[in-house]
Amino acid sequence: MVDTLRAEAQLRDFVDAVAVPCAVHAGGLMIAGNLALSRLSSRPVDVLLSMPFEALLRPEDREAVKQAGSTCLNHKGEPPTLSAMVMTPQGGERPLEIHARPAVMGGMDVVVLTCLDQSDVQHVQTSLIGMSEMMRQIIDSAPIASFVIDRNDTVTHWNAACENMTGLTRRELLGSKTAWRAFYEAERPTLANLIVEGADEGRMKAHYADLLRPSQAVRGGYEAEAFFPQFGQHGAWLFITAAPLLDAAGDLIGAIETLQDVTERRRSEEALHDHRAELERLVLLRTNELAATARELERFVAAAPYGVAYTRGGMVQRVNAAMAQIFGYGPTEMIGMPGRALYLNDEDYVKLGDQARTQFSKGEPLQLEMWMRHGDGRAIWGQIDAHIADVDDSQRGTWWMIQDRTEFRDAQLELETRFDELRALNAKLEEAQNQLLQQDKMASIGQLAAGVAHEINNPVGFVSSNLKTLRKYTAGLLDLCKAYELARLAPDDAGLASALNQKGRAVEIDYLTEDLPQLLDECDDGLDRVKRIVLDLKGFSRVDHADWQETDLNVGVQSTFNVVRHEVKNKAEIVMQLGQLPLVTCLAGQLNQVFMNLIVNAAHAIGDRGTITISSGVEAHWAWVQVADTGCGMTEEVQRRIFEPFYTTKDVGKGTGLGLSLSFSIVQKHGGIIRLHSAPGHGSAFRVWVPVGGPGALSAGEQAPDWEQKPELLAVA
Repeated sequence: MVDTLRAEAQLRDFVDAVAVPCAVHAGGLMIAGNLALSRLSSRPVDVLLSMPFEALLRPEDREAVKQAGSTCLNHKGEPPTLSAMVMTPQGGERPLEIHARPAVMGGMDVVVLTCLDQSDVQHVQTSLIGMSEMMRQIIDSAPIASFVIDRNDTVTHWNAACENMTGLTRRELLGSKTAWRAFYEAERPTLANLIVEGADEGRMKAHYADLLRPSQAVRGGYEAEAFFPQFGQHGAWLFITAAPLLDAAGDLIGAIETLQDVTERRRSEEALHDHRAELERLVLLRTNELAATARELERFVAAAPYGVAYTRGGMVQRVNAAMAQIFGYGPTEMIGMPGRALYLNDEDYVKLGDQARTQFSKGEPLQLEMWMRHGDGRAIWGQIDAHIADVDDSQRGTWWMIQDRTEFRDAQLELETRFDELRALNAKLEEAQNQLLQQDKMASIGQLAAGVAHEINNPVGFVSSNLKTLRKYTAGLLDLCKAYELARLAPDDAGLASALNQKGRAVEIDYLTEDLPQLLDECDDGLDRVKRIVLDLKGFSRVDHADWQETDLNVGVQSTFNVVRHEVKNKAEIVMQLGQLPLVTCLAGQLNQVFMNLIVNAAHAIGDRGTITISSGVEAHWAWVQVADTGCGMTEEVQRRIFEPFYTTKDVGKGTGLGLSLSFSIVQKHGGIIRLHSAPGHGSAFRVWVPVGGPGALSAGEQAPDWEQKPELLAVA
């Protein structure tokens, strides 16, 4: 027993000393297993000793390994080397090469199993096969035309790009020694052939002259660029590279050659060369032009009518004659002068410097006007325009352009004074115009007073007459009431009853009952007519609408017509053609005065009898009111002067000549315009255009729509 234990211990020591995975068994469970096998199978040694060796393998490999162990134990010789897959508890697999050998340990027949891990070997083999296939695919699928020849000049690879470039297929060339056919009409070696043949540099240059050069990228390789006339319609430039292919021992086994069509590049280089030559010519030309321009600029600055100066570091470096003259110095006196000397005080100088730095930091010029100091100490008003010489380098200095604007400033101040005076005068003129407007309105009302009085007198006359009759009726009725009261107090007095009857017959009570309501109705009608006339006068004057308000112009036209009705009803038939108008922002009373002037003038222009057509409408955002007549019309001379103040075609004492002039001003104040169409013998038509939203709604330069009308249609427009 002691010997057996000692033999097993020796066996374990022996197995542990083996570098490769190793196990020992006697036909059943493993007797020994080393650490290498433990790592290979991912199982502890004590676990290994509790299982047979074949349990470590794939099921399909177990029987063969078990049979190899049986062969050893039965002394039937050494079994062959076996390939199997060991299984880890995590499900991993590793390929093994298993050697089974019989042995005797402590008098016991055992099987010694050694394992060689084939993972790395298989990986290397697979990698080599894959690398070989990848290299073949790289060459065959490369976008650059390539071919390979072996040491015997036989073509072994001819890729698709090479087929496309040369027109020869790999079937035609693989296995042949005629790669030259793709490039030359007669047989001659390619660059790859020369490398395989070990040609010296002299022989290579005999074929490629100075176009050949050693490759900078591949040792022993060469590259060349040559023209091949047989490629394409006009030939092609090819960039050729060739490099030797060596085996692991460094022996030459072939050569690879690549071809790139560089025709476009060569043409681009030729074009670039031509362009560079042209550019150099243009640069020389432009340099000469710039030099001439610089000379001209120098002369221009020197002769410029405004001052030009260049300063750097706060000192004047350069000035032109005009700058020296502006400040009262000689041509060279300002050179080296500090810039501070040109300003009235330190505050102005510092403020200017701050403004300049702010503008220059934004890449913008400095432009301003300020007081500066003349050489004799007096102040001058200078207009300054300054630019930094180099926006990327503020130390390069600054260019200044200065003009003496003292006289201009004095003139500007004088102009502002005159403008204030004109504004005050304009206010007075506007006040005077308003007074004229009121006077013309009062004069117009004065002219219409008789007509209005006549319109009022008619209803007032019959109301007064009816009141007299009503007074007589009332006296009789009062007497009748007294008689009735006496009879009521003494109902049995026959005399009082008889007197009551007589009084009733005297006042004609039946007639009075019928006539009295008619008298009252006639009085109501007369007073309504007076009320309407008063309302029309109020609507015409619009005393309750002295400010800008939204107004219905049709209402104003109607009330104005009612006011002047007596003036025109005996002269013309009135035709109203008022369209639907939006509310217009205006001074309603002033526009009503315009309408009154136009209607009255239309009546005055008609001789015996005619027609006045009053119409209105809207176009875009402009409202218009038109007054057309069938009167005498106007000559072109009259039309040119019709809106002049105090110009009138009426007899002396019958017109002021202010009506249309003031009407024109009123419409102009509203942002509108009066347009006129007239012809002698064909009447006249005035159309007033005003913006619906008032003058504030007009955009800059906006004008009323055009108005085209034939003279013969004036009265019915």
